[in-house]
Amino acid sequence: MATGSSNALLRLRRHADYGRVYNASRKQFSKQMSFFYALRPADRRSDTPGPRIGLTVGKVLGKAHERNRIKRRVRECIRRHAGMLTFPVDVILHPRRTVLEQDAQALDREVAQIFRGIQIALSKAGGASQGGCASRAEAGKPLP
Repeated sequence: MATGSSNALLRLRRHADYGRVYNASRKQFSKQMSFFYALRPADRRSDTPGPRIGLTVGKVLGKAHERNRIKRRVRECIRRHAGMLTFPVDVILHPRRTVLEQDAQALDREVAQIFRGIQIALSKAGGASQGGCASRAEAGKPLP
């Protein structure tokens, strides 16, 4: 991705931001990945107005070429469905190794379902009007 593209604005990059999301939420699960999400605090919203999405693919998932393939596949799904998120939310996705063999359409549906669930959960919790991170209790609720 080019640094000037709109997709670059969707990326969660800083270690401190990853740590904040991990501390503000609980691990949630879908079929082929786990994920975390938290609203960005009001003082951190000026850098990116919309959602930011991070992707963590550790060495346990395979050799470099396999991890890169997982990232490419998931980033494509993120690109297609990031518009579903309207809140200033940070999301971290942890795909499983099975993403390598998963059908592209099934992976696409799964990412869409995760984003739809996050959007619904934030809407029910009051979303941006809270002015901060979703609490641990709110973030830990199962997605519809």
